[in-house]
Amino acid sequence: MIKKVAIIGSGTMGNGIAHTFAQNNFQVSLIDVSDDALKKALITIEKNLDRQVVKGVISDGDKSKTLANIQTFNNLKEGVGDADLVVEAASENLETKLKIFKELDNLTKPETILASNTSSISITKIASITNRTDRVIGMHFMNPVPVMKLVEVIRGYSTSNEVTNTVLELSKSLSKSPVEVNDYPGFVANRILMPMINEAIYTLFEGVAGVAEIDTVMKLGMAHPMGPLQLADFIGLDVCLSILEVLHKGFGNPKYAPCPLLVNMVAAGKKGVKSGEGFYSYDHGTKDLIVAEKFRK
Repeated sequence: MIKKVAIIGSGTMGNGIAHTFAQNNFQVSLIDVSDDALKKALITIEKNLDRQVVKGVISDGDKSKTLANIQTFNNLKEGVGDADLVVEAASENLETKLKIFKELDNLTKPETILASNTSSISITKIASITNRTDRVIGMHFMNPVPVMKLVEVIRGYSTSNEVTNTVLELSKSLSKSPVEVNDYPGFVANRILMPMINEAIYTLFEGVAGVAEIDTVMKLGMAHPMGPLQLADFIGLDVCLSILEVLHKGFGNPKYAPCPLLVNMVAAGKKGVKSGEGFYSYDHGTKDLIVAEKFRK
């Protein structure tokens, strides 16, 4: 039975995953090399819990219990030693993930399940660095984690039925709706989403329409709650680029080639919300949509 969960990485996804497990009465170890990042993560979790209290989703008691369920560590060995499940939520970089999983294989109990929150990198490739390929799996949560219901559960080539079923049931216990998928580039979510975002960027790049116009067409015409360019800003343009590169390399199909505009924006440091500017400007926060000066007519 899974009772203790370790989360590696305290960024947007990591703190959201920690929040979700802790709120559902799991003992959570949140691990990051940076003390400042861990402090920032706890502040973020508390703010998000406060929003839930205001909305009547949870009580003040629930908030206190959730925070008490989280311990922070900047030492990997101390954080994962007694974990029943580890969820890696570090940067979307293959070499980083391989290094982490190799360490995890040596530091965790033999029966511990090792999961990655990767949005596109091969679970089979990640598992290959370990001696427990049957116990490595993907748990792709959606942002914001405490709100979004979907968890893409990705079984690698050697992931066992037992581990897959355990993670599917575990996801349901978090009040999520898990969907099992097989391990191919981009899985399902990003194999479909990223080409759409890339095509929206090409539509802007080729002068077919402006930023607001493209997003308005998709919101009003296709009932999308957020336009593809705004969504790309929220995901992070660097993350979008990374996923498209995985798709392009994995399938060898030119339809996945990243738009040159996306490549240039990431090179210029315009990564979306996280950098304060992408297709929109976020100097005034994220509620008011203000097209970035570069794309104003």
